[in-house]
Amino acid sequence: MLEKVNFPSDVKGLSIKELQELASDLRKEIIRVTSKNGGHVAPNLGAVELVIAIAYVFDQPVDKVIWDVGHQAYAHKLITGRKKVFNTLRQYGGISGFLKRDESIYDVFGAGHASTSISAALGFSVSRDMKKENHHIVVVVGDGALTGGMAFEGLNQLGHLRKNLLVILNDNKMSISPNVGGLKNYLIKLQSEPVYNRFKDDVWDLLGKLPPGLSQKAREAASKVSEGLKNLLVPNLLFEELGIRYFGPIDGHNLPELIEILEKLKNIKGPKLLHVLTVKGKGFEPAEKMPTLFHGLGKYDPETGMPLKKKGAPSYSKVFGRTLTDLGKTDQKIVAITAAMPEGTGLDIFREEIPERFFDVGIAEQHAVTFAAGMAASGLKPFCAIYSTFLQRAFDQIIHDVAIQNLPVRFALDRGGIVGEDGPTHHGVFDLSYLRIIPNMVVMAPKDEAELQRMIKTALDYDEGPIAFRYPRGRGLGVKLYEKPEPIPIGTWEVLIEGEHVLILAVGSMVQPSLEATELLKEINPTVVNARFIKPMDEELLKKLVKSHKIIVTVEENTLMGGFGSAILETLNRWRIKRDVLRLGIPDRFIEHGSRNLLLEKIGLSKEGIALRIEEFINAG
Repeated sequence: MLEKVNFPSDVKGLSIKELQELASDLRKEIIRVTSKNGGHVAPNLGAVELVIAIAYVFDQPVDKVIWDVGHQAYAHKLITGRKKVFNTLRQYGGISGFLKRDESIYDVFGAGHASTSISAALGFSVSRDMKKENHHIVVVVGDGALTGGMAFEGLNQLGHLRKNLLVILNDNKMSISPNVGGLKNYLIKLQSEPVYNRFKDDVWDLLGKLPPGLSQKAREAASKVSEGLKNLLVPNLLFEELGIRYFGPIDGHNLPELIEILEKLKNIKGPKLLHVLTVKGKGFEPAEKMPTLFHGLGKYDPETGMPLKKKGAPSYSKVFGRTLTDLGKTDQKIVAITAAMPEGTGLDIFREEIPERFFDVGIAEQHAVTFAAGMAASGLKPFCAIYSTFLQRAFDQIIHDVAIQNLPVRFALDRGGIVGEDGPTHHGVFDLSYLRIIPNMVVMAPKDEAELQRMIKTALDYDEGPIAFRYPRGRGLGVKLYEKPEPIPIGTWEVLIEGEHVLILAVGSMVQPSLEATELLKEINPTVVNARFIKPMDEELLKKLVKSHKIIVTVEENTLMGGFGSAILETLNRWRIKRDVLRLGIPDRFIEHGSRNLLLEKIGLSKEGIALRIEEFINAG
């Protein structure tokens, strides 16, 4: 069937049996490509019937379909003109694993972070009505994304504006890990009380069969008791209290039922929410059994589902999780906080061994930071572990709730720098810039996994204010780990190679390639420093080294705008010292998706790229 479908309009002429065959074909293609390229397997397999039903009922791209995050949209890509290039998914120069406006007119709104779709769709609906246009707007949002406060801000405004908009809640009881919190329990309650809408619709249809005059009066009377009926069968129905009519829950894999209710909802004006129940990983047994693993992973065996991982050093995330857990067993004040990423941050280790001091707040980074601030103000030692790109969402909370009050919240920024195939929405390339501008904040980056251990201990012992350490995605360098890591004196750097004339100040993940670059620069014989503290800097050592070197090179896996190199220039300017400074880092543009090593090579942050840029800079002088 997939061979016959190139665009959503091709779906409309198919029978139910053919649509079901199409669903099977879509799943096979998703598994075939993701087994080679990696990707978000389970959430996409769970949304196949939704993609088909929406294409069948609505007229895309005139009707606008907005997918939250994009974790659910691989099937959408396959039936919107990208079938022939789907094998390039998440590859350099290929199609993105998320929605991108510049990739297709069917990708109405791009997103890589959760909880944005309802707000964006409401903006589209206001624009539609102001222009006096007449098309449908559909949102597909997961129950995990609904834990984000922004989703409720959008729902609140939707109920107030009463716009004609359909929200489809794709409820698979998961975000990345199993969902947590009161909303999860509320949705479970709704799943157990599906009788309300069915009963109301049956009564409404029955009353419509009465004689015309009597029918209208009966329906008016029925409307008056509707509120009481609703609260009797489903107490405190949240969405309807917000002014959004609730329908469901229904089986999200039952194509005839999905199509039938979408056809009905298409003709009902005003804000509506359809609650759809799906299975994460549907149709692929390994993904159904291990939905957390198959949320997002690398290459795997398409037959067994087993990941094809190379053996090697532990990941930075695992080193963080193991080290913090070991420290937590001796210090009862340590608490661990994450925003729906226990496995991704390595805190699943802490969760298993010290569950009473582990807190997963869901996709709610702003809440996570202020939650940690409250703990710190009360004498606990919170470690807030969030991916660098997602911590951006809590920038105000870092300033307002943590830094202004100078509270000792420890921030563990996973995935600092280029992350690879997930692309610009996930690259953590702004953290050194946005953290170092905040007063009271200490910012660190380790050169390897052993130094990460020491930074965790440094953060634990530091109680004078907020402190952050960022580390890259992937495996460590394979260095020997500490059994009992010792703290690093705040603001101290480390000279790794003593040379002359050229001073290389490398940060975090760029220390190793800078060291390797010196092998290509033997005639130049540069000095290499592990500038592990971005703030405060080791000004005493810097001033000493600047006096004996004519050229300064800064190397960081962070945007050049406002990053570590900028900090060096600011310091030299304050000292009124003039030196030739070469800053190497992420250029002022959003970096595309591709493997991490390839992207670093493309932007000149491999050992060869670093050596070449230094040679060119010297020769140009």
